[in-house]
Amino acid sequence: MSITTTPAQQPSATPPLPIAHPGEPKGDERTAATDFLQIESIVLNLDASLRVHARAHFFSWTQGLLQSLIRHELLVCTLCHGKPPAFRADGFSMTTPDPAMFSDMFLRDTAVAPTLLKAWEERRYQPVVLDAAASGLGNGAFVREIERLGATQLLVHGVHDADGRAVTLFTFACRSGSVGPRQAYLAQLLAPSLYNAWVRTQLTQRTQAGGDKSSGQSVLTVREQDILKWIYLGKSNFEIGAILKISPLTVKNHVQKILRKLNVVNRTQAIGKAMELRILNP
Repeated sequence: MSITTTPAQQPSATPPLPIAHPGEPKGDERTAATDFLQIESIVLNLDASLRVHARAHFFSWTQGLLQSLIRHELLVCTLCHGKPPAFRADGFSMTTPDPAMFSDMFLRDTAVAPTLLKAWEERRYQPVVLDAAASGLGNGAFVREIERLGATQLLVHGVHDADGRAVTLFTFACRSGSVGPRQAYLAQLLAPSLYNAWVRTQLTQRTQAGGDKSSGQSVLTVREQDILKWIYLGKSNFEIGAILKISPLTVKNHVQKILRKLNVVNRTQAIGKAMELRILNP
């Protein structure tokens, strides 16, 4: 599958300090005061990220101060688990009353997250700028909705671990033509702060949930939990049946029950939902 990219996908090895917005003075005309304001905005955003400890704080930061650096209509934060990866997403937007709708669409369009992740990995974990209509994302609900918003230019960057496995992916849906090398560089600069801030919100949610783990586990039977663990490890129905000494058809029936109980449509989404409910703790 080919991915259509733009020159903005290829920030230089030593990126320059952020330049002025379009329309502001450039080159020799750019004043020291303008440069200072750009740097001050970066410092203020890094400082604001340190004060994020709940989802409401993250929303206020990304949809407020962060917009001065990377203007976007929608931000989708995605956790990547396992191999092949299962995804869990959270959406943030000031332009729609229900940003969670976008994160649901993001996951239900099963080509979207894997395609964006593959594009980022092929760029050797450098920021990627994609046009939603020409990037292999298909024409599902997520793409149609961002087209309706006029936010068809996607800026994608994330965080990976020491083994090169993606941990988190951040997708900024922006107005067409609004993303260039400056925004790609800023995404690279801010990704660690975005990651740390968002992960803190996830930990806070789990702490506040208290008994969610036991209630989540009670959704599935012990047998279904066993099967789900083997699904997470990449086993097929035939392999799971051999391990548990039951027929593949019985495994298939259990899988269908798991999908219904978790209100998901495929095995990958089941893994993500199970992690969210803390049924799985890899």
